[in-house]
Amino acid sequence: MELRFPEVETPDAASLERGRLLFAGETTFLKGVVAMDGLPPADRVEVCFAGRSNVGKSSLINALTGRKGLARASNTPGRTQEINFFNAGDIYVVDLPGYGFANAPVAVVEKWQRLLKQYLSGRQTLRRVFVLIDARHGAKGVDEEIMSLLDSSAVTFQVVMTKIDKVKGSALDDALKRTRAALAKHPAAFPEIILTSSEKGEGIPTLRAVIAGIQ
Repeated sequence: MELRFPEVETPDAASLERGRLLFAGETTFLKGVVAMDGLPPADRVEVCFAGRSNVGKSSLINALTGRKGLARASNTPGRTQEINFFNAGDIYVVDLPGYGFANAPVAVVEKWQRLLKQYLSGRQTLRRVFVLIDARHGAKGVDEEIMSLLDSSAVTFQVVMTKIDKVKGSALDDALKRTRAALAKHPAAFPEIILTSSEKGEGIPTLRAVIAGIQ
C-alpha cells in the first residue's frame, strides 16, 4: 500500500540551486504586525511558518535564511506576539505567533490568536503555510487545531518536522505515524512531509528548494 504523506524526495540539482539562490542574498526583517491594517502590500508570494510554542520556529527561519539572529528565539513560550515579515529575494517569509500554551495573559493570547485567524483567512498572496511539528512528539491536539483552521481558510499547509536530530529510530517512526494519522483528517494538507534539523542543517536545502518552487 502506498504510504500517505511520505517524506519529500530530495530535489534535483536545479531545484536545490534555485532554493540556494533565493536565500543567497540578505534576508531582512521588514516589520512586525499586530493588527490587519499593518500588513505590508500584498504584492508578492508569501510563505509562512506556524508552530506551537518552542517547536523551533525561530531557529528554523534562521537556518533557512543563513542568518543566526534574524528571527528572535526565546525560551519563553509564546513570546513572539506579532506576525513578523521578512524580505527574502522576491518573496515574503512570514513568522507567525506561536500557538498553544503561552506564558502571557489570557487577553493577550486571545488577541494574537484572533489576528492569526484573520491573517490566514484573508491573505490572497499566502501560497503555503509550513506547520512545524516537533519530531520528539509528533502532532498534538493543538497542532490539529491550526490544521483545522487552515482547512477552513482553504490555505494549503505542509508539515515540517523539526529537531529530527533529537530522536532516533523507532521514536521518529512513531512520531511520523502519529503525524500522518492526524494529516489524513485534513483536506488542506500537502501530501509530503519535510524532515529538518536546524542545528545540523538537515533538510534545510530541501526546504529552500520547496519554497523556491512555490512561486
